Amino acid sequence: MLPLRKYVQREELMQVQAAKHFKVSQPRISDLLRGKISRFSLDTLVNMAVEAGLEVALRIGKPRKRAA
Repeated sequence: MLPLRKYVQREELMQVQAAKHFKVSQPRISDLLRGKISRFSLDTLVNMAVEAGLEVALRIGKPRKRAA
């Protein structure tokens, strides 16, 4: 989600422009920019990343150990 937000900011897209670019509604872009990740499916985020020309990679493995 963060790379999508950075893309919108870097390209200086208004919400309406970003919505057209990502083929979603303007309220969806508002949700993206506000960090409301629970409102997005993985599929939607992947599709938006592809529209932004971003590389999408999925890593599955054991969780990393957290520093105490």
